[in-house]
Amino acid sequence: MIVRILAEGQYDVDGVKLDEIQRLDDEVMQAIMNDDEKHFHVLYEELVALARSGSPLNLDDFVESDIILPAADTSLAEAKKMFSE
Repeated sequence: MIVRILAEGQYDVDGVKLDEIQRLDDEVMQAIMNDDEKHFHVLYEELVALARSGSPLNLDDFVESDIILPAADTSLAEAKKMFSE
């Protein structure tokens, strides 16, 4: 599974981690909806670390991403704006 982190690159992540990625994504969305900045940052850092645990793809490789994550330094306010549009 290919995961893109915006402004960073793409990673080939083992498909077995899909359940963990989906769980974290759901929790991140819940933290965004609850305006829980502290929880958002903890969870989002965990989600980004999980994506980075995959093998980085060469920047010259153009592969369709299965999952696209906002930049690693995305704030709660930015995330909220992205998901409300």
